Amino acid sequence: MPSTAPQSADLLIEARWVLPVAPQAAALPHHAVAVDGGRIVAVGPSAELAARFAARERLARPSHALLPGLVNAHTRVGRTLLRGRAPRAPRGRDETDESWTGAELVRDGARLAAAEMLLGGITSFATRDLYPEEVARVAAAARMRASIGLPVEEGATAWAESLTGHLARAERLWDEYPSDPWVRFHFAPDAAHLLSDAALARIRTVADELDARITLPVHEAEHEIRDGVARRGMSPVRRLEALGLLRPGFVALHLSRLEDAELELLARTGISAVVCPQATLRRGLGFGRPAELLDRGINVALGTGSPTAAFALDVLAEARTASLLASALAGIPDALGADRALALATLGGAAALGLRSLIGSIEPGKAADLIAIDLSSIACQPDESPAEAILFAASRERVSDVWINGRPRVAQGRLLAFDEQELLAVARRWDERLSAGAPRLEPPRVGAAR
Repeated sequence: MPSTAPQSADLLIEARWVLPVAPQAAALPHHAVAVDGGRIVAVGPSAELAARFAARERLARPSHALLPGLVNAHTRVGRTLLRGRAPRAPRGRDETDESWTGAELVRDGARLAAAEMLLGGITSFATRDLYPEEVARVAAAARMRASIGLPVEEGATAWAESLTGHLARAERLWDEYPSDPWVRFHFAPDAAHLLSDAALARIRTVADELDARITLPVHEAEHEIRDGVARRGMSPVRRLEALGLLRPGFVALHLSRLEDAELELLARTGISAVVCPQATLRRGLGFGRPAELLDRGINVALGTGSPTAAFALDVLAEARTASLLASALAGIPDALGADRALALATLGGAAALGLRSLIGSIEPGKAADLIAIDLSSIACQPDESPAEAILFAASRERVSDVWINGRPRVAQGRLLAFDEQELLAVARRWDERLSAGAPRLEPPRVGAAR
């Protein structure tokens, strides 16, 4: 019987370990991933796939773990250049004035953030900034998956004058990116307690018309909950339920303070939750309960929050922090073990962005958004438990390669999507511009920029 000719493929990556996340969490030793047309076409033992595929490019990563690309499910990339500086925020508002939120600052901050995230293995992100059109252009040019929050406020911001103005601009921007492979949008009001019931109902109506997701901070701080009870006779979670917002497609940020009854309520709604451990801890806002949310069947993702709070856009560090805190709070080892923490950083984030069917795991048919992490260092030895080595011993600096849709964005530590020296020069120019009269930050306080 004649032998079967090898199948063609664009890329074959052979690794010491493949961590698929789904359909199984277990790490696969000496496995490979075949990619063709930007999609994963096979996962299997390296020797088997090497014989099965005639790949145009074949890469060996003999001391590496291959993972799905990390997902930063909540950040504010437009504030990257404000790290270490004090935003001049009006009392009770989360936005800075025009001098701190201009379109140029947002655009250059987004470029710097995108480069930092790629170098740290983040291939997809969700953000909420003024001038979302600038972030959209950066993401599209970098060919990086982005879910960009459309700011919606009842009052005036630098982007629009009123609720009607915000919604009108949002719809126009939505129409500029029909079926774009890199850019999608969601509605991102800054805080529920700053919006009336009528405004929230109107946002829900427009979101329904566009089949858009809604992302909103919920139960982030104690004063928010007290204010909700005092003004409306119910907690913010129960108010959102009464308004019909808690449903699939709704993403609750932070959830730092929840009663057991509210956990049970959320478990019935089909929402996603995004926790930002380092940002909320640094701001003194406590920590959510991701392990308990997961145990109740709620999808949980990780975000870095605003760079002015957490500073680093580092999802691996967020996963480590979440795992350690979950064990400390539960009083038991591995309450949120390495496998589950890495799932939050990948598949959980994909689901929160509405991209679970496309990214977040290494499965045939999914987009080839992949990262390789070098486990050859002394700190990672022995590497017989790669998930633990990645979470507790490696760092984002160990990310050696990044592919999005099968195309390299970082190759052996070298950034391909941007000119690093140019970006460093941009950052230096902004430092000079902002230093004139710009006060330095004390450690972030409660109520600081999210």
